[in-house]
Amino acid sequence: MSSERDVKKAQKGDKKAFVRIVKDAEEMLYKVASSILQNDDDCADAIQEAILKAYSSITTLRDVRIFKTWMVRIVINCSYEILRKNKKVIPMQEWMEPASPDDRSTFELKDALKSLEEDLRIPVTLYYLEEWNVREIAEAMEIPEGTVKSRLSRARHKLSQYLGSETEGSVQNGRKS
Repeated sequence: MSSERDVKKAQKGDKKAFVRIVKDAEEMLYKVASSILQNDDDCADAIQEAILKAYSSITTLRDVRIFKTWMVRIVINCSYEILRKNKKVIPMQEWMEPASPDDRSTFELKDALKSLEEDLRIPVTLYYLEEWNVREIAEAMEIPEGTVKSRLSRARHKLSQYLGSETEGSVQNGRKS
């Protein structure tokens, strides 16, 4: 796999390889950060800090296959650090754009995801939007696989309640746990 080669190159000091692997993970890192912080500026800060930390300690990564999991863990930690520093509530109006008729379902989905507690948003984001498996999520969040499955189940239930009974089947059957 080319990304594993790039991780190995980055560990040896290849800056271009590091940029490639970070660019590859950029969208996923943003989704994870935004599921915690809910503010674009804070997300950017968390991702930037995570990239700096990853760059300075990439040589400590023992298994190149888990680079993305490792990066997600760093982003989660950086996001929580910013959250602790801010200790403020951000009104939904600051981060939500008004919905146009064309993107109403996207708005509803974002709104539904944001209604979940933080401990449920991260697994849902990684599982459904990034298509990670339960084991990968458990490793990244440093929790047991059973906890991930239970959080996904609780999140599906809450999302089906939030989105209404007509979408309950599609939310639960979107992917198998």
